[in-house]
Amino acid sequence: MPITMYESAHIDTFTRDNLPSPGLWPELKFTLPELTYPERLNAAAALLAGGAPDAPAILWEGGAWTYAELTAEASRIAHVLTADMGLVPGGRVLLRGRNTAMMLAAWYGVLLAGGVVVATMPLLRAPELVTICNKAEITLALSENSLMDELAVAAKLTHSKLKIMGFGEESTELEAHMKDKPTEFTPVATAQDDVALLAFTSGTTGQPKACMHFHRDVLIMADTYAAHIVEPRADDVFCGSPPIAFTFGLGGLVVFPARFGAAVALPSGPSADAFMDTIERHGVTIIFTAPTAYRAMLGQMEGRRLSSLRRCISAGETLPEATYHAWLEATGLKLMDGIGATEMIHIFISAPYDEIRPGSTGKPVPGYEACVLDDEGTILTPPATGRLAVKGPTGCRYMADERQKTYVQEGWNVTGDTYSQSADGYFTFIARSDDMIVSSGYNIGGPEVEAALLAHDAVAECAVIGVPDADRGQIVKAFVVTTKDIAGSDALADELKAHVKKTIAPYKYPRAITFIHELPKTQTGKVQRFKLRS
Repeated sequence: MPITMYESAHIDTFTRDNLPSPGLWPELKFTLPELTYPERLNAAAALLAGGAPDAPAILWEGGAWTYAELTAEASRIAHVLTADMGLVPGGRVLLRGRNTAMMLAAWYGVLLAGGVVVATMPLLRAPELVTICNKAEITLALSENSLMDELAVAAKLTHSKLKIMGFGEESTELEAHMKDKPTEFTPVATAQDDVALLAFTSGTTGQPKACMHFHRDVLIMADTYAAHIVEPRADDVFCGSPPIAFTFGLGGLVVFPARFGAAVALPSGPSADAFMDTIERHGVTIIFTAPTAYRAMLGQMEGRRLSSLRRCISAGETLPEATYHAWLEATGLKLMDGIGATEMIHIFISAPYDEIRPGSTGKPVPGYEACVLDDEGTILTPPATGRLAVKGPTGCRYMADERQKTYVQEGWNVTGDTYSQSADGYFTFIARSDDMIVSSGYNIGGPEVEAALLAHDAVAECAVIGVPDADRGQIVKAFVVTTKDIAGSDALADELKAHVKKTIAPYKYPRAITFIHELPKTQTGKVQRFKLRS
């Protein structure tokens, strides 16, 4: 497949030099007219121009910025990065912070200056930060002051000297440097296919991979999924729990609000209480979070006023049908399921609100196409079950990583998920392909067993894996976190087994159950099943 790239604005050519070879790219398809972008495109400049200057851009407890104020802060940061820290176009800047107004302004500032954003999860420890810094050859970092300790340790261990500025308080270094900087900055005229983001995978399989996304990709996720599925308006107020280092959070909290001139309201913390406080305080209309957060909110709905909500998006983990129906009963709103991937930048299968089919993820988002493949890579005619494959205007580009050859096959992005495709085009999640449990010749999807367990009142959270068995090849094993005030016991295990047998096909029940206090998860809320297997 011929790939023509525009002349780069990057002086530091590291990211373009480390793109996969053209023959390893997925096929890119730009079928929607709105996906035609100019050759020179700076995503931050385009997004900041999305809202009226005096319209609210960011809201938080105790403060607010208009689009004009956000642009001024981002411009000051761009001046600090270039004049005081030595950033040149193409240089990577590590961002470390919670979802705060300054963290969002820093994200914009890096892109305005032509830099490449490497946003990191707030709870990453020094060894994980060292891995990211070394792989991306990072020399500059902006960190929230309260999160400086681990980064300071990492800075002593990285291959290159790391220059760090702290932010988050008036007395910190970044704010001090910003005070005398101009409130206007001429955006670097990056090419639409200059790398804007290095998004590191969340680590469900161990060693993270760096996904390379262009300036145009940042806009594409808004002009496909958000425009056609979420259907935002300028008077919307967005809110969500995922960190913006997670591209699910980046879309829902940064890119989508700005692209449509709307506002984002930032919770003061990660708890369900803080999330619902923000919804009530700011009249939030659109939320982005994971199924576990919806379940947490369901347990604390009494006395809450959430009537401002009109769109509730769920992703990050498969949405159990029990959670869907419980949320619908409590709020009168359907949960909008979707599957995305860091490799694809955001959601590529979902359904518009009026076309939601409970239990199904949906259909390909306009601009994308999807199919299921057999083990030999043949496209199966629906109805069929196989490996999910997708292509569209975005796709996987791992930075200097041999695993590119596994993810991209014959032009398709093969996500690692097993899906069924119905005759009328709806896709339903079965399992991660490597989570499929084969027991006595039966294929058993772990999420189906998890959904059955979650329908029992004693189960707060659970995860299911396959473990070796001499007689059956594998058996189903469940790790269960019980609800408050209920203790795990042999009697409860027997009760749960019987419950699953009554809920789904009896052969799928977990023959082994272990009660644990909490499930191992990534910073994005995904269960790390590889840790359970070990």
